[in-house]
This record gives sequence, structure tokens and C-alpha cells, in this order.
Amino acid sequence: MSEQSNALQAALERWNAGDLAGYLKLYDERIRLYGYSPAPLDKEEVRAFYQAIFDAFDGPQLEFHETLWEGERCSVRFTMTGTHVAAFMGVPATGLPVALPGITILHFEGPRVLERHSSADMLGLLVALGAVPAAA
Repeated sequence: MSEQSNALQAALERWNAGDLAGYLKLYDERIRLYGYSPAPLDKEEVRAFYQAIFDAFDGPQLEFHETLWEGERCSVRFTMTGTHVAAFMGVPATGLPVALPGITILHFEGPRVLERHSSADMLGLLVALGAVPAAA
């Protein structure tokens, strides 16, 4: 396994153990995360975004379905699961289980991610939580 692959595997293990601080070690201090807000998130905003997920979903778990590498770049197709136990994106707790699929591209510099581009089915999540009506 490469240094980057080891770092990614360690981050996945830390996330699934509920260790947000351990997970965040994957990201360089100069991280720019695109896809979850109009402007890229910096390290503190990344921390706050994921803290909101840990607060809103009881024991969120990540499963990687496919991981593709090209040099220091990696693409991951994933699903995050959890139970909605506190407000998220303005939606009060529902107690509902959720499964949020997504895909991300990670740009590494050494063992840390310097840039990340992500897309997740946030509309599907809002439908599952009852905040948005399902299409007829």
C-alpha cells in the first residue's frame, strides 16, 4: 500500500470509530474542499462541516465501494449511513435512518489531502428526511 492509501484507510477507520479528530488528520492545513458550499471550505470549515454531521447523525459510518488511484489522486464512491438524531441543514431530528451516496476526488500531497472535490446526493437526503417532497 502507498503512503496515501494507508492515510486514506486510517481516516476511514477513524471516521467509523467516531474519532473526528483522527479522521481530520487526512487533510492538510491548506485543504480546499469543493462541493458542499458555494466557495471551497478551508480546514476550520471542513472541521465544522463534519462536526455538524457527527452531531446530527448517530454514529455515522462510511463504506467505500470503489477506490481508484492515479498517482497522488484518488476517486472514491462511498455511502454514509447513520440515524438522524439532531438538526441538520435546518431539518429537525427525525430519528430516521439515512444512506447518503456520493463520490469524491482527493488530491494528495504526501500523506495529506490538499484538495478535495465531492458530490453527494443531498437532495435525496432531504427527501429521505421528509424536508423535500419526493417526485411524483
